[in-house]
Amino acid sequence: MSDLMARMGELCASGTPGDSLVALGLGSCIGLVLLDRRKGVAGLAHIVLPAAEGHNKELNPLKFADKAVPELIRQVTALGGRKPMFEAILVGGASMFAGAGSTLEVGVRNAAAVKEALAKERIRIHAEDTGGTKGRTVRVDPITGIVTVRKAGSKDEQLYPAVPKTSSHSRVLQEVA
Repeated sequence: MSDLMARMGELCASGTPGDSLVALGLGSCIGLVLLDRRKGVAGLAHIVLPAAEGHNKELNPLKFADKAVPELIRQVTALGGRKPMFEAILVGGASMFAGAGSTLEVGVRNAAAVKEALAKERIRIHAEDTGGTKGRTVRVDPITGIVTVRKAGSKDEQLYPAVPKTSSHSRVLQEVA
């Protein structure tokens, strides 16, 4: 078992049983997951900013949504994933500087930029846990396609595939002898 970490401005991808793709401490950053569940491959990008334009060319291009999304597609495809089968999941994009004014709403801008890049590539978003004011950690099992999210101060919750909520009025059936 191996945790492959996607740190700020990094990507990771795998189709190896036992691997887990992880992005820790997503505040205003977006963790973008691309899955091809039929092939058992996944990729995860830790996206820091919306667009590379206007930034120093020396910076890591994978920090930016407009550069990271195409590269993540390339890496997952190289592992056998098929773009028409990709399922996208977005995590993060929190407002970490509440009250600082709209110019610092990087989380909202990051989420919008990733959504725009995915729309351009015709990849549908299947789930998202974005916004709010709490940081998150995302974990992906490329083989099962299970994506879990842990918000700061909370426990892991399965985000994708969706888990039906159990009713508080569940009935217990008893076997009659």
